Amino acid sequence: MSVTRDNKPHIGIYGRRNSGKSTLINLLAGQEVAIVSNHAGTTTDPVKKSVEILNLGPVILVDTAGVDDEGELGLKRVSKTRESIKMVDLALLVIAHNQFGEHEEVLINEFNRNDIPFIIVFNMVDATPPSSELISSFKYKNLAFTEISAINGNGFDELVKTITSHMPESAYTTPSMFKGIVKKNDIVLLITPIDTEAPAGRMILPQVQAIRDVLDNDAIAITLKENAVEHFLASHKIKPALAVTDSQIFDKADRMIPLDIPLTSFSITLSRLKGPFDEYLKGTPKIGTIKEGDRILILESCTHHTSCDDIGRYKIPRWLKEFSGKNPDFDIVAGLSAISRPITDYSLIIQCGGCMITRKQVFNRLRPAIEAGIPITNYGMAIAYMKGIFNRAVAPFKPL
Repeated sequence: MSVTRDNKPHIGIYGRRNSGKSTLINLLAGQEVAIVSNHAGTTTDPVKKSVEILNLGPVILVDTAGVDDEGELGLKRVSKTRESIKMVDLALLVIAHNQFGEHEEVLINEFNRNDIPFIIVFNMVDATPPSSELISSFKYKNLAFTEISAINGNGFDELVKTITSHMPESAYTTPSMFKGIVKKNDIVLLITPIDTEAPAGRMILPQVQAIRDVLDNDAIAITLKENAVEHFLASHKIKPALAVTDSQIFDKADRMIPLDIPLTSFSITLSRLKGPFDEYLKGTPKIGTIKEGDRILILESCTHHTSCDDIGRYKIPRWLKEFSGKNPDFDIVAGLSAISRPITDYSLIIQCGGCMITRKQVFNRLRPAIEAGIPITNYGMAIAYMKGIFNRAVAPFKPL
């Protein structure tokens, strides 16, 4: 799934089997994108669907398996359903025939734990109207709810209105990578190596995002490969207000860029944009105290084919071993897959820039570690620390 789609607001659809979740998704999408069946358990793993909802706009619908699934395979589906809560901006809890009990309470607890706003959707109200007891209970608990018959569309407008009013503003807001760092007409030097990780004929996403963000701030982006930096600075006598480099050549960029020009990396600018920046700052020095046998978790936000030049799977582990002189163990989790070990097994967690996922997804992914007091850092900060230029690399953002 492309990044542009993934950065849209995510709406998760949750509930028991045969509560009409798939019919509701088709109604919201205005087309048949989910399989509708009377057979319980038709939906298995969570599936993302990019759609345009009338009067709401482009969103990602996350279709999930029934939370009441049974058996060994069913329990695995339920686990993935609950894990998907971390990726959504808003949840719709679908109930039918006034079934509301432990399954729904568990979901609500997960929503609250992950700071996910939610709406209870009474579905199939044409067959079974909501009970006055449930209505009174939801009103007493100040829970948002709406009524709909997804099969014929009755109540659709009210549902969209309720979704719109409860969607957090952060789901639509795209923070700036450079706001407050560069001013109108400032020159920003973007150092972009073209290596084996760059897609053929294209640039990697953080570089593209940086160019757009510089332009959005009415500044001037100058993009060049690392082998042209020294010639450019010497020949054109231009002094950039900021230089941004790929983290992998931090040490080389540090030598090329004069000290009176602020220097940072694409990954660090993304960590400010999408991650818990202060926690990264606090956690990064843990790299200096790595011990033999420590377990380190590396979190990638995307899935991709790897090579010997892969930064997360090969380079960072190698650099950490060389820097520390120790042999820690590494676990690597790609995409938004579940972390199989208890979070307390780890001495350090290293998150990528997060260009492929939303700010909410990065925060919810790292929340258990922060709550458990596990140090966290990100690719750019970790590399800067190991290259001995951590303070210089984060200096442009520290005053904010």
